[in-house]
Amino acid sequence: MNANGELDGNGQAAPIENVTFDEIQIGQTASLARTLTVMDVELFATVSGNIDPVHFDAKFAADCRFPKVIGHGMWSGALISGVLGTQLPGAGTIYAGQDLRFKRPVGLGDVVTATVTVREKRADKNIVVFDCLCTNQDGEVVVTGTAEVVAPTKKVRRAAQELPRIQMIRHDKHDALLHKCDELPPVPTAVAHPCDESSLRGAVEAAEAGLIDPILVGPAAKIRALAANHGLDIARYRLVDVEHSHAAAAAAVALARNGEAEAVMKGSLHTDELMAEVVRKETGLRTARRISHVFVMNVPTYPRALLITDAAINIYPTLEDKAHIVQNAIDLAKVLGVETPRVAILSAVETLNPKIATTLEAAALCKMADRGQIKGGILDGPLAFDNAISAEAARIKGINSPVSGQADILLVPDLEAGNMLAKQLSFLANADAAGIVLGARVPVILTSRADNVRTRLASCAVASLVAASRRRPAVAALAAE
Repeated sequence: MNANGELDGNGQAAPIENVTFDEIQIGQTASLARTLTVMDVELFATVSGNIDPVHFDAKFAADCRFPKVIGHGMWSGALISGVLGTQLPGAGTIYAGQDLRFKRPVGLGDVVTATVTVREKRADKNIVVFDCLCTNQDGEVVVTGTAEVVAPTKKVRRAAQELPRIQMIRHDKHDALLHKCDELPPVPTAVAHPCDESSLRGAVEAAEAGLIDPILVGPAAKIRALAANHGLDIARYRLVDVEHSHAAAAAAVALARNGEAEAVMKGSLHTDELMAEVVRKETGLRTARRISHVFVMNVPTYPRALLITDAAINIYPTLEDKAHIVQNAIDLAKVLGVETPRVAILSAVETLNPKIATTLEAAALCKMADRGQIKGGILDGPLAFDNAISAEAARIKGINSPVSGQADILLVPDLEAGNMLAKQLSFLANADAAGIVLGARVPVILTSRADNVRTRLASCAVASLVAASRRRPAVAALAAE
């Protein structure tokens, strides 16, 4: 593909060929056109460092001279550079000078055509002077000016440089998740043993974001000292004084059991320590459901939120366990606004194999869904990961699946596989994650010391939505919008 995006007759990138100084004629022209997109604006800002909100924020731009989001002026100038460097004169051109006048703004969706016209040649130093003009799709002048270059003297004809694919890593999906909670009241949340900076700061930041109303459960003197050392204001939050982490876990669960808290959040104690109290028969938060964990992953290369379960609680779940795990995930997906969640039941292969137990369990789970034992979702499996995520991979393998390429939920074979998958997506694919434990009387927020602020807030947002769905139907409907 050349600078104009042209392909030859065989679908290959058209070669580029320069125009030498001797070949250049007065009045000769060349041009290229491009549409200004959001990605163009973001990339230009990333490269230039110009993050003026007029280029990003419609509300800010509305009060400015041009009441709309506009592109950077030099984006149009860069198109001129593109013509000079790839077409006329092309390869080997050296920029010597540029003078530009910006006549009108370029908005998102505008098609700008940059044209250069030879005005003058200076044989002593192979200098060529160009008139430059950029116009929009309505023929209106956007930019005028002149450019001075040193033209090449050696003829060049070669294949166009293949440019890398660019994937923008955004956090707008997690932002949308947080916005779902804008109209919801903060959730009273028992925070068990927030006795390191990470866990205490996470609770305070979630409270400041309006997501939770924390009840800090742990050694009061230690928590106050920690807050003072790190400049955290906890004066407005309830503090329940208990001696150590075991007592904190038990007290946090008790607060949820007696209705004083609508969620439980893990502090600096170990996950097993907290979950032992959650699942305790006499005093815990068990229900008829199997307790399970769900990662809510927003992966830049996947078009929808991806729920991965179970990657934190059930080590080697049985078929009966998996039925509960799937139902928990389906219910959560519905709370998050997915009308009919699609569930891919993962295995190493997509065919039934008696030697691979997870393929047989996948088939059984699908039949359980057919018979109404699992409700509210569309299940398919066994599916290998590629077939679950990519409709094209499924097509190539001849798999006709209502889930392939559209999966909302990935049911993993066991905790090890799920944990590896979720962490690979986070650390290799730059996915944003949130984590929640379901199947208990209240949602349980499991955070890690390695979690960033965005992950902590998103986990609290998921808990807020789950709590709202249990509080009353009207609020649940609002949250799902």
